[in-house]
Amino acid sequence: MMSPSSMLSSHLHLPLHSSSSCSRLTTTFFPCFSPIRLATNKTNVMSLSLLSSIRASSSSSAHEISSCLPLPENRVVLGCGAACIDYLATVDSYPNPDDKIRSTSLKIQGGGNAGNALTCAARLGLNPRLISKVADDAQGKGILEELEADGVDTSFFVVSKEGNSPFTYVIVDKETKTRTCIHTPLDPPMMPNELPQSSLLSALESARLVYFDGRLYETALVIGKEATRRNIPILVDAEKKREGLDDLLNLANYVVCSARFPQEWTEAPSIPSALVSMLLRLPNVKFVIVTLGEDGCMMLERSINTSPQLEEMDVDSLLNLLKQSIDGNTVIPTCVSSKSVMRLNANKIGVVNGILHIGTAKNIPPSELIDTTGAGDAFIGAVLYSICADKPPEKMLPFAASVAAAACKALGARSGLPKYTDPYLSSLLH
Repeated sequence: MMSPSSMLSSHLHLPLHSSSSCSRLTTTFFPCFSPIRLATNKTNVMSLSLLSSIRASSSSSAHEISSCLPLPENRVVLGCGAACIDYLATVDSYPNPDDKIRSTSLKIQGGGNAGNALTCAARLGLNPRLISKVADDAQGKGILEELEADGVDTSFFVVSKEGNSPFTYVIVDKETKTRTCIHTPLDPPMMPNELPQSSLLSALESARLVYFDGRLYETALVIGKEATRRNIPILVDAEKKREGLDDLLNLANYVVCSARFPQEWTEAPSIPSALVSMLLRLPNVKFVIVTLGEDGCMMLERSINTSPQLEEMDVDSLLNLLKQSIDGNTVIPTCVSSKSVMRLNANKIGVVNGILHIGTAKNIPPSELIDTTGAGDAFIGAVLYSICADKPPEKMLPFAASVAAAACKALGARSGLPKYTDPYLSSLLH
Protein backbone atom coordinates (compact mmCIF):
# COMPACT_ATOMS: atom_id res chain seq x y z
CA MET A 1 0.00 0.00 0.00
CA MET A 2 1.27 3.47 -0.87
CA SER A 3 2.41 5.68 1.99
CA PRO A 4 1.07 9.26 2.20
CA SER A 5 4.59 10.70 2.41
CA SER A 6 5.69 9.07 -0.83
CA MET A 7 2.57 10.33 -2.58
CA LEU A 8 3.01 13.89 -1.40
CA SER A 9 6.51 14.14 -2.80
CA SER A 10 5.52 14.06 -6.45
CA HIS A 11 2.66 16.43 -7.12
CA LEU A 12 2.93 18.80 -10.05
CA HIS A 13 1.33 22.12 -10.99
CA LEU A 14 0.81 22.96 -14.66
CA PRO A 15 -0.73 26.34 -15.59
CA LEU A 16 -2.51 26.43 -18.92
CA HIS A 17 -1.86 29.75 -20.62
CA SER A 18 -4.29 31.36 -23.01
CA SER A 19 -3.46 33.91 -25.68
CA SER A 20 -6.59 35.83 -24.68
CA SER A 21 -6.94 38.15 -21.71
CA CYS A 22 -8.92 35.52 -19.80
CA SER A 23 -7.83 34.06 -16.48
CA ARG A 24 -5.52 31.07 -16.39
CA LEU A 25 -6.73 27.61 -15.53
CA THR A 26 -4.47 25.59 -13.26
CA THR A 27 -4.69 21.83 -13.20
CA THR A 28 -2.92 19.89 -10.45
CA PHE A 29 -1.89 16.30 -11.08
CA PHE A 30 -1.37 14.45 -7.85
CA PRO A 31 0.61 12.31 -7.52
CA CYS A 32 2.33 11.12 -10.71
CA PHE A 33 -0.70 11.79 -12.90
CA SER A 34 0.15 11.85 -16.58
CA PRO A 35 0.78 15.50 -17.48
CA ILE A 36 -0.99 17.30 -20.27
CA ARG A 37 1.08 17.43 -23.40
CA LEU A 38 1.74 21.07 -24.15
CA ALA A 39 2.26 21.94 -27.80
CA THR A 40 5.41 23.84 -28.77
CA ASN A 41 6.12 25.73 -31.96
CA LYS A 42 9.33 24.82 -33.79
CA THR A 43 10.41 26.73 -36.83
CA ASN A 44 13.32 26.45 -39.20
CA VAL A 45 15.76 29.28 -39.57
CA MET A 46 14.33 31.78 -42.04
CA SER A 47 14.42 35.45 -42.81
CA LEU A 48 13.19 37.75 -40.07
CA SER A 49 10.47 39.24 -42.27
CA LEU A 50 9.08 35.85 -43.23
CA LEU A 51 9.17 34.65 -39.61
CA SER A 52 7.30 37.77 -38.47
CA SER A 53 4.69 37.23 -41.16
CA ILE A 54 4.13 33.64 -40.12
CA ARG A 55 3.92 34.59 -36.45
CA ALA A 56 1.37 37.28 -37.20
CA SER A 57 -0.73 34.86 -39.24
CA SER A 58 -0.44 32.17 -36.56
CA SER A 59 -1.42 34.61 -33.82
CA SER A 60 -4.44 35.77 -35.81
CA SER A 61 -5.56 32.18 -36.49
CA ALA A 62 -5.09 31.19 -32.85
CA HIS A 63 -7.21 34.15 -31.76
CA GLU A 64 -9.98 33.19 -34.17
CA ILE A 65 -9.93 29.59 -33.00
CA SER A 66 -9.86 30.43 -29.30
CA SER A 67 -12.64 33.02 -29.52
CA CYS A 68 -15.26 30.24 -29.48
CA LEU A 69 -15.55 26.84 -27.86
CA PRO A 70 -14.55 24.05 -30.26
CA LEU A 71 -17.68 22.33 -31.54
CA PRO A 72 -17.68 18.53 -31.12
CA GLU A 73 -18.01 16.45 -34.27
CA ASN A 74 -21.27 14.91 -33.01
CA ARG A 75 -23.23 17.48 -31.02
CA VAL A 76 -26.64 15.78 -30.80
CA VAL A 77 -27.84 15.14 -27.23
CA LEU A 78 -31.28 13.69 -26.44
CA GLY A 79 -32.82 14.51 -23.08
CA CYS A 80 -35.97 13.42 -21.29
CA GLY A 81 -37.31 15.14 -18.19
CA ALA A 82 -38.82 18.24 -16.68
CA ALA A 83 -39.44 21.54 -18.46
CA CYS A 84 -41.54 24.13 -16.67
CA ILE A 85 -42.02 27.82 -15.94
CA ASP A 86 -40.32 29.43 -12.94
CA TYR A 87 -41.81 32.42 -11.13
CA LEU A 88 -38.78 33.87 -9.33
CA ALA A 89 -39.40 36.36 -6.52
CA THR A 90 -36.41 37.93 -4.77
CA VAL A 91 -36.92 38.93 -1.12
CA ASP A 92 -34.65 40.61 1.41
CA SER A 93 -35.10 37.67 3.78
CA TYR A 94 -37.29 34.57 3.86
CA PRO A 95 -40.65 35.27 5.56
CA ASN A 96 -41.75 33.86 8.90
CA PRO A 97 -45.13 32.06 9.13
CA ASP A 98 -48.07 34.44 8.62
CA ASP A 99 -45.76 37.26 7.43
CA LYS A 100 -46.66 39.60 4.59
CA ILE A 101 -43.64 40.84 2.65
CA ARG A 102 -42.83 42.39 -0.71
CA SER A 103 -40.53 41.09 -3.36
CA THR A 104 -37.64 43.24 -4.51
CA SER A 105 -37.73 41.79 -8.04
CA LEU A 106 -39.74 39.33 -10.11
CA LYS A 107 -38.73 37.26 -13.12
CA ILE A 108 -40.70 34.72 -15.15
CA GLN A 109 -38.44 32.26 -16.93
CA GLY A 110 -38.26 28.70 -18.19
CA GLY A 111 -37.11 26.08 -15.69
CA GLY A 112 -37.04 22.36 -14.95
CA ASN A 113 -33.86 20.29 -14.65
CA ALA A 114 -33.84 18.90 -18.18
CA GLY A 115 -34.98 22.18 -19.71
CA ASN A 116 -32.22 24.08 -17.92
CA ALA A 117 -29.44 21.57 -18.61
CA LEU A 118 -30.26 21.34 -22.31
CA THR A 119 -30.56 25.13 -22.61
CA CYS A 120 -27.04 25.29 -21.20
CA ALA A 121 -25.90 22.60 -23.65
CA ALA A 122 -27.43 24.53 -26.57
CA ARG A 123 -25.64 27.72 -25.55
CA LEU A 124 -22.38 25.76 -25.41
CA GLY A 125 -22.87 24.73 -29.04
CA LEU A 126 -24.58 21.34 -28.78
CA ASN A 127 -27.74 20.35 -30.67
CA PRO A 128 -30.08 19.14 -27.90
CA ARG A 129 -33.46 17.48 -28.33
CA LEU A 130 -35.91 17.25 -25.45
CA ILE A 131 -38.71 14.76 -24.87
CA SER A 132 -41.22 16.09 -22.35
CA LYS A 133 -44.85 17.14 -22.02
CA VAL A 134 -46.78 20.37 -21.52
CA ALA A 135 -50.41 21.36 -21.66
CA ASP A 136 -51.94 23.56 -24.35
CA ASP A 137 -51.98 26.59 -22.05
CA ALA A 138 -50.11 29.88 -21.75
CA GLN A 139 -47.37 28.34 -19.62
CA GLY A 140 -46.91 25.49 -22.08
CA LYS A 141 -46.56 27.86 -25.01
CA GLY A 142 -44.03 29.92 -23.06
CA ILE A 143 -41.98 26.81 -22.20
CA LEU A 144 -41.76 25.74 -25.84
CA GLU A 145 -41.04 29.20 -27.22
CA GLU A 146 -38.18 29.86 -24.81
CA LEU A 147 -36.54 26.49 -25.43
CA GLU A 148 -36.82 26.93 -29.19
CA ALA A 149 -35.34 30.43 -28.99
CA ASP A 150 -32.25 28.92 -27.31
CA GLY A 151 -31.86 26.20 -29.94
CA VAL A 152 -33.44 23.24 -28.13
CA ASP A 153 -35.41 20.95 -30.47
CA THR A 154 -38.93 20.66 -29.01
CA SER A 155 -40.48 18.70 -31.89
CA PHE A 156 -40.70 15.58 -29.69
CA PHE A 157 -42.79 17.25 -26.99
CA VAL A 158 -46.28 15.95 -26.21
CA VAL A 159 -48.85 18.75 -25.93
CA SER A 160 -51.95 17.82 -23.94
CA LYS A 161 -55.28 19.44 -24.82
CA GLU A 162 -56.25 19.45 -21.15
CA GLY A 163 -54.68 19.84 -17.73
CA ASN A 164 -51.90 22.23 -16.73
CA SER A 165 -48.25 22.70 -17.59
CA PRO A 166 -45.78 22.41 -14.70
CA PHE A 167 -44.63 25.55 -12.91
CA THR A 168 -42.55 26.47 -9.86
CA TYR A 169 -42.60 29.37 -7.43
CA VAL A 170 -39.00 30.18 -6.49
CA ILE A 171 -38.29 32.42 -3.48
CA VAL A 172 -34.75 33.80 -3.67
CA ASP A 173 -33.44 34.94 -0.27
CA LYS A 174 -30.91 37.77 -0.65
CA GLU A 175 -29.80 37.49 2.97
CA THR A 176 -28.85 33.80 2.99
CA LYS A 177 -28.18 33.45 -0.77
CA THR A 178 -30.57 30.47 -0.91
CA ARG A 179 -33.70 29.62 -2.86
CA THR A 180 -36.88 27.77 -1.92
CA CYS A 181 -38.91 26.01 -4.61
CA ILE A 182 -42.64 25.22 -4.55
CA HIS A 183 -43.47 23.03 -7.54
CA THR A 184 -46.82 22.27 -9.18
CA PRO A 185 -46.35 19.20 -11.39
CA LEU A 186 -47.59 18.48 -14.87
CA ASP A 187 -51.16 17.21 -14.99
CA PRO A 188 -51.92 14.76 -16.48
CA PRO A 189 -48.43 13.17 -16.31
CA MET A 190 -46.66 11.86 -19.39
CA MET A 191 -47.09 8.15 -20.16
CA PRO A 192 -44.83 6.03 -22.40
CA ASN A 193 -47.62 5.30 -24.91
CA GLU A 194 -47.73 9.03 -25.73
CA LEU A 195 -44.33 8.71 -27.41
CA PRO A 196 -44.80 6.82 -30.71
CA GLN A 197 -42.10 4.33 -31.66
CA SER A 198 -41.39 6.34 -34.81
CA SER A 199 -40.78 9.48 -32.73
CA LEU A 200 -38.52 7.57 -30.34
CA LEU A 201 -36.38 6.23 -33.17
CA SER A 202 -36.24 9.64 -34.83
CA ALA A 203 -35.22 11.32 -31.57
CA LEU A 204 -32.36 8.85 -31.08
CA GLU A 205 -31.14 9.22 -34.66
CA SER A 206 -27.45 10.29 -34.65
CA ALA A 207 -27.51 10.99 -30.90
CA ARG A 208 -24.09 11.10 -29.24
CA LEU A 209 -25.51 10.99 -25.73
CA VAL A 210 -28.79 10.54 -23.84
CA TYR A 211 -29.57 12.44 -20.62
CA PHE A 212 -32.25 11.82 -17.97
CA ASP A 213 -33.04 14.10 -15.03
CA GLY A 214 -34.91 11.33 -13.18
CA ARG A 215 -38.41 12.58 -13.94
CA LEU A 216 -40.91 11.02 -16.39
CA TYR A 217 -39.15 7.79 -15.47
CA GLU A 218 -41.52 5.43 -17.28
CA THR A 219 -40.94 7.21 -20.59
CA ALA A 220 -37.24 7.63 -19.80
CA LEU A 221 -36.91 3.89 -19.20
CA VAL A 222 -38.33 3.10 -22.65
CA ILE A 223 -35.88 5.59 -24.20
CA GLY A 224 -33.00 4.26 -22.12
CA LYS A 225 -33.54 0.65 -23.14
CA GLU A 226 -33.60 1.61 -26.82
CA ALA A 227 -30.50 3.79 -26.37
CA THR A 228 -28.72 0.86 -24.73
CA ARG A 229 -29.61 -1.40 -27.65
CA ARG A 230 -28.06 1.19 -29.94
CA ASN A 231 -24.94 1.59 -27.74
CA ILE A 232 -25.69 5.25 -27.08
CA PRO A 233 -24.23 6.24 -23.68
CA ILE A 234 -26.56 7.56 -20.97
CA LEU A 235 -26.02 10.21 -18.29
CA VAL A 236 -28.39 10.25 -15.32
CA ASP A 237 -28.88 13.17 -12.94
CA ALA A 238 -29.36 11.62 -9.46
CA GLU A 239 -30.65 14.63 -7.54
CA LYS A 240 -32.59 12.63 -4.96
CA LYS A 241 -34.31 9.29 -4.55
CA ARG A 242 -37.23 9.07 -6.99
CA GLU A 243 -39.55 6.35 -8.17
CA GLY A 244 -37.91 4.46 -11.02
CA LEU A 245 -34.49 6.09 -10.56
CA ASP A 246 -32.79 2.78 -9.73
CA ASP A 247 -33.91 1.35 -13.07
CA LEU A 248 -32.43 4.35 -14.89
CA LEU A 249 -29.17 4.11 -12.92
CA ASN A 250 -28.81 0.49 -14.01
CA LEU A 251 -28.73 1.73 -17.62
CA ALA A 252 -26.39 4.66 -16.93
CA ASN A 253 -22.83 5.11 -18.17
CA TYR A 254 -22.34 8.40 -16.31
CA VAL A 255 -23.96 9.69 -13.11
CA VAL A 256 -23.99 13.22 -11.66
CA CYS A 257 -25.31 13.41 -8.09
CA SER A 258 -26.34 16.06 -5.61
CA ALA A 259 -24.31 16.29 -2.41
CA ARG A 260 -26.72 14.19 -0.35
CA PHE A 261 -27.60 11.47 -2.85
CA PRO A 262 -24.58 9.10 -2.71
CA GLN A 263 -24.82 8.48 1.03
CA GLU A 264 -28.62 8.41 1.06
CA TRP A 265 -28.65 5.84 -1.75
CA THR A 266 -25.81 3.62 -0.49
CA GLU A 267 -25.93 4.29 3.30
CA ALA A 268 -22.14 4.54 3.20
CA PRO A 269 -20.42 6.52 6.00
CA SER A 270 -18.74 9.09 3.72
CA ILE A 271 -19.04 10.51 0.21
CA PRO A 272 -15.85 8.84 -1.12
CA SER A 273 -16.90 5.44 0.21
CA ALA A 274 -20.40 6.01 -1.21
CA LEU A 275 -18.89 6.64 -4.65
CA VAL A 276 -16.97 3.35 -4.38
CA SER A 277 -20.23 1.64 -3.44
CA MET A 278 -22.02 3.18 -6.42
CA LEU A 279 -19.41 1.92 -8.89
CA LEU A 280 -19.62 -1.54 -7.35
CA ARG A 281 -23.42 -1.58 -7.59
CA LEU A 282 -23.54 -0.04 -11.08
CA PRO A 283 -21.04 -1.97 -13.24
CA ASN A 284 -21.83 -0.03 -16.43
CA VAL A 285 -20.99 3.37 -14.95
CA LYS A 286 -17.70 4.91 -16.09
CA PHE A 287 -17.71 7.78 -13.61
CA VAL A 288 -19.77 9.27 -10.82
CA ILE A 289 -19.62 13.00 -10.00
CA VAL A 290 -21.03 14.52 -6.83
CA THR A 291 -21.54 18.30 -6.82
CA LEU A 292 -20.79 20.04 -3.52
CA GLY A 293 -21.77 23.66 -4.07
CA GLU A 294 -19.11 26.09 -2.88
CA ASP A 295 -16.93 23.08 -1.96
CA GLY A 296 -16.62 22.10 -5.62
CA CYS A 297 -17.14 18.53 -6.77
CA MET A 298 -15.70 15.03 -6.61
CA MET A 299 -15.42 12.42 -9.35
CA LEU A 300 -14.62 8.73 -9.06
CA GLU A 301 -13.59 7.44 -12.48
CA ARG A 302 -13.55 3.68 -13.08
CA SER A 303 -10.54 2.03 -14.70
CA ILE A 304 -10.48 -1.25 -16.61
CA ASN A 305 -6.88 -1.76 -15.48
CA THR A 306 -6.95 -4.90 -13.30
CA SER A 307 -3.21 -5.28 -12.81
CA PRO A 308 -2.33 -6.87 -9.43
CA GLN A 309 0.59 -4.43 -9.22
CA LEU A 310 -1.67 -1.42 -8.63
CA GLU A 311 -1.11 0.38 -5.36
CA GLU A 312 -4.00 0.30 -2.89
CA MET A 313 -5.20 3.05 -0.58
CA ASP A 314 -8.19 3.85 1.59
CA VAL A 315 -10.39 6.21 -0.43
CA ASP A 316 -11.14 8.53 2.52
CA SER A 317 -7.43 8.85 3.31
CA LEU A 318 -6.74 9.63 -0.33
CA LEU A 319 -9.38 12.38 -0.31
CA ASN A 320 -7.75 14.02 2.71
CA LEU A 321 -4.39 13.81 1.00
CA LEU A 322 -5.69 15.41 -2.18
CA LYS A 323 -7.30 18.25 -0.25
CA GLN A 324 -3.92 19.13 1.26
CA SER A 325 -2.53 19.89 -2.19
CA ILE A 326 -5.27 22.39 -3.12
CA ASP A 327 -4.16 26.01 -3.15
CA GLY A 328 -6.76 27.78 -1.01
CA ASN A 329 -5.82 31.16 -2.49
CA THR A 330 -6.78 30.20 -6.06
CA VAL A 331 -10.06 31.81 -7.14
CA ILE A 332 -10.36 29.95 -10.43
CA PRO A 333 -11.51 26.30 -10.58
CA THR A 334 -8.81 23.65 -10.39
CA CYS A 335 -8.68 19.86 -10.54
CA VAL A 336 -6.55 17.63 -8.32
CA SER A 337 -6.25 13.97 -9.29
CA SER A 338 -4.86 10.81 -7.70
CA LYS A 339 -2.30 8.56 -9.31
CA SER A 340 -3.36 7.48 -12.81
CA VAL A 341 -4.95 4.25 -11.52
CA MET A 342 -5.14 2.94 -7.95
CA ARG A 343 -7.01 0.27 -6.01
CA LEU A 344 -9.39 2.42 -3.96
CA ASN A 345 -10.62 0.70 -0.84
CA ALA A 346 -13.77 1.62 1.11
CA ASN A 347 -13.88 -0.08 4.50
CA LYS A 348 -16.46 -2.91 4.67
CA ILE A 349 -17.74 -1.97 1.20
CA GLY A 350 -15.16 -3.13 -1.32
CA VAL A 351 -12.45 -2.09 -3.76
CA VAL A 352 -12.58 -0.50 -7.20
CA ASN A 353 -9.77 0.32 -9.59
CA GLY A 354 -9.94 3.96 -10.57
CA ILE A 355 -8.93 7.58 -10.23
CA LEU A 356 -10.26 10.07 -7.70
CA HIS A 357 -10.58 13.65 -8.94
CA ILE A 358 -11.32 16.69 -6.77
CA GLY A 359 -12.64 19.82 -8.50
CA THR A 360 -12.76 23.17 -6.75
CA ALA A 361 -15.51 25.73 -7.25
CA LYS A 362 -15.03 29.16 -8.74
CA ASN A 363 -14.84 31.84 -6.06
CA ILE A 364 -17.77 34.24 -6.52
CA PRO A 365 -17.61 37.54 -4.58
CA PRO A 366 -20.73 37.98 -2.39
CA SER A 367 -21.68 41.08 -4.34
CA GLU A 368 -21.84 39.03 -7.56
CA LEU A 369 -23.71 35.99 -6.16
CA ILE A 370 -27.34 36.56 -7.16
CA ASP A 371 -29.15 33.21 -7.34
CA THR A 372 -28.08 29.55 -7.17
CA THR A 373 -31.22 28.30 -8.94
CA GLY A 374 -30.19 25.85 -11.66
CA ALA A 375 -26.47 25.84 -10.84
CA GLY A 376 -26.46 22.03 -10.81
CA ASP A 377 -28.28 21.96 -14.15
CA ALA A 378 -25.66 24.29 -15.64
CA PHE A 379 -22.94 21.98 -14.32
CA ILE A 380 -24.61 19.02 -16.04
CA GLY A 381 -24.97 20.99 -19.29
CA ALA A 382 -21.21 21.58 -19.24
CA VAL A 383 -20.56 17.89 -18.49
CA LEU A 384 -22.72 16.93 -21.49
CA TYR A 385 -20.58 19.22 -23.66
CA SER A 386 -17.36 17.81 -22.21
CA ILE A 387 -18.39 14.20 -22.90
CA CYS A 388 -19.33 15.07 -26.49
CA ALA A 389 -15.99 16.87 -26.89
CA ASP A 390 -14.04 13.97 -25.30
CA LYS A 391 -12.55 16.21 -22.62
CA PRO A 392 -10.68 14.50 -19.77
CA PRO A 393 -11.77 15.04 -16.15
CA GLU A 394 -8.97 17.51 -15.41
CA LYS A 395 -10.54 19.83 -18.00
CA MET A 396 -14.17 18.79 -17.59
CA LEU A 397 -14.49 19.60 -13.89
CA PRO A 398 -13.02 23.15 -13.90
CA PHE A 399 -15.00 23.91 -17.06
CA ALA A 400 -18.27 22.72 -15.51
CA ALA A 401 -17.54 24.66 -12.32
CA SER A 402 -16.99 27.85 -14.33
CA VAL A 403 -20.24 27.41 -16.26
CA ALA A 404 -22.17 26.76 -13.03
CA ALA A 405 -20.62 29.85 -11.43
CA ALA A 406 -21.70 32.00 -14.37
CA ALA A 407 -25.28 30.82 -13.87
CA CYS A 408 -25.20 32.04 -10.25
CA LYS A 409 -24.52 35.64 -11.27
CA ALA A 410 -28.03 36.34 -12.57
CA LEU A 411 -31.59 35.75 -11.40
CA GLY A 412 -33.05 32.45 -12.56
CA ALA A 413 -31.56 29.26 -13.94
CA ARG A 414 -30.93 30.54 -17.48
CA SER A 415 -30.22 34.27 -17.46
CA GLY A 416 -26.53 33.85 -16.63
CA LEU A 417 -25.77 30.80 -18.77
CA PRO A 418 -22.74 31.58 -20.98
CA LYS A 419 -22.58 31.03 -24.74
CA TYR A 420 -19.97 29.14 -26.71
CA THR A 421 -18.77 32.44 -28.19
CA ASP A 422 -17.54 33.58 -24.76
CA PRO A 423 -13.72 33.84 -25.05
CA TYR A 424 -13.29 32.94 -21.39
CA LEU A 425 -14.88 29.51 -21.90
CA SER A 426 -12.62 28.86 -24.84
CA SER A 427 -9.58 29.65 -22.70
CA LEU A 428 -10.57 26.90 -20.28
CA LEU A 429 -10.45 24.10 -22.84
CA HIS A 430 -7.83 25.09 -25.42
